[in-house]
Amino acid sequence: MWGLFPLYWPLLKPAGPLEILAHRMMWSLAAVLVILVVRRNWGWLKTMRPRRIALLALAAVIITVNWGTYIYAVNNGHTIEAALGYFINPLVSVLLGVLVFRERLRAWQWAAIGISVVAVAILAADYGRLPWIALLLACSFGTYGLVKKFAATGSAESLTVETAVLFLPALGYTLFASHPTFTGHGSGHIALLVGAGVVTAIPLMLFNTAATRVPLTVIGMLQYLAPVLQFLIGLVVQHEAMPASRWVGFLLVWAALVILSVDGLRTARSKRRAVVRPEPVAEAA
Repeated sequence: MWGLFPLYWPLLKPAGPLEILAHRMMWSLAAVLVILVVRRNWGWLKTMRPRRIALLALAAVIITVNWGTYIYAVNNGHTIEAALGYFINPLVSVLLGVLVFRERLRAWQWAAIGISVVAVAILAADYGRLPWIALLLACSFGTYGLVKKFAATGSAESLTVETAVLFLPALGYTLFASHPTFTGHGSGHIALLVGAGVVTAIPLMLFNTAATRVPLTVIGMLQYLAPVLQFLIGLVVQHEAMPASRWVGFLLVWAALVILSVDGLRTARSKRRAVVRPEPVAEAA
């Protein structure tokens, strides 16, 4: 579902990126409230301390930047560059681990980061500018994940607070925007704008459900499906340009991800073996 997002947001034209973003915020709140009502899950409200609310408010601002950038990208012919952002995101997460948690990188992780830096340089030369859409998407989503880690709140509950924080600004924009399209383009357009909340909430709920049932290493591999699908939509459906130099940059990013993934799998396997390996029994004297 996340991989098919580039096919959905263009359907909301002639609404602009800011109007689409505002409706996505409002109707996402409505969608998660319905989910919480069905699940009768309200006990989490008692855990909402000021620090946690502040963290989720910060997460709301960060995800607003991410959502707005992504909607702009796919509606303005930059779907492939948006996909690049989510390919780079795991590398940003590794760097955040070093900067925030003082984690020590293994040699292969350093190699992956070095290759990705070269890839960004090649892509910058190809685009004639820094791939700012990709970098902004990667950095905002990586930072969003970091803030959510500190907030330690379930996905539905977190999204409820985040969209509640954003609701009034979003409503104000839709009411006072110079050229709102909500009521001027038929019932189908209204349904699609309202559906922005549904297509935001459902994949998140499915991911949350899967995360408790599927090994983390498998989840990590599956998350590459979304940018792969986005890349293919940009290339095959939207016919975005991919000159040879851009292919070189993307191939280097993919090589970095392969190195990062293989290194992560080997490390996880080694840790599991260390846990299950029985302690040697001392011989009797």
